[in-house]
Amino acid sequence: MSNQCEIGKDHECKIEINNLNFYYDDFQALHDINMEIDCRKVTALIGPSGCGKSTFLRTLDRMNDQIEGSRVEGEVILDGQDIYSKETDVVELRKKVGMVFQQPNPFPKSIFDNVAYGPRIHGMKDKKELAKIVEDSLRKAALWDEVKDRLDQSALSLSGGQQQRLCIARALAVKPQVILMDEPASALDPQATARIEELLGDLKQDYTIVIVTHSMQQAARVSDNTAFFLMGKVIEFDRTDKIFENPADQRTEDYITGRFG
Repeated sequence: MSNQCEIGKDHECKIEINNLNFYYDDFQALHDINMEIDCRKVTALIGPSGCGKSTFLRTLDRMNDQIEGSRVEGEVILDGQDIYSKETDVVELRKKVGMVFQQPNPFPKSIFDNVAYGPRIHGMKDKKELAKIVEDSLRKAALWDEVKDRLDQSALSLSGGQQQRLCIARALAVKPQVILMDEPASALDPQATARIEELLGDLKQDYTIVIVTHSMQQAARVSDNTAFFLMGKVIEFDRTDKIFENPADQRTEDYITGRFG
């Protein structure tokens, strides 16, 4: 178990979202979101395309800051601090909150240098410590045994599934508390998808994970809690088994049973 979320420190990796609204210029993309994302659990975000899932995910590490004309109202509390307060150091925030994207996006560098990139950016120069971080991160991403003899080879030589696990290792290397995943398996074949899903079960022992997925089956398999988004609003947020077996809102049931979306 990592020391990121020790007993008594669960507040550090829990995320509280209070009255969150998000705008692209005059368009309101998120409406009054209130959620508590549990520590060391997998939370799935489901809903039709364009409903705000990915926009919401990007509010959790302030990635939307890069979009001109965007603005946020409300709070996102991590580690007891509102990440949108003026005191927040965005570089430090991105150490706490890692992101894995839909398409694997390894750097055109060696496998080793991909994983070592974050620690180096944050000032790590000790070669032995770097090597340890790279090995630990690749082990956690279930990739070490496949690449340990070719760490100096290009990351682009890996298969798509391996590249995505490398991107997960790269996110883990800076020792985050939270990992955000935006449809991390949608570009992968079924076998690679199964490896990623299996990996999520292992990673949640140490990390808080939020995953956007279009696959109802995937959400049901990998997540502890599920939020159903529709038109920028959270219609329902509950334990995954309850959402899928006994949803409280008819719109949730209609989406899950394929009546729309």
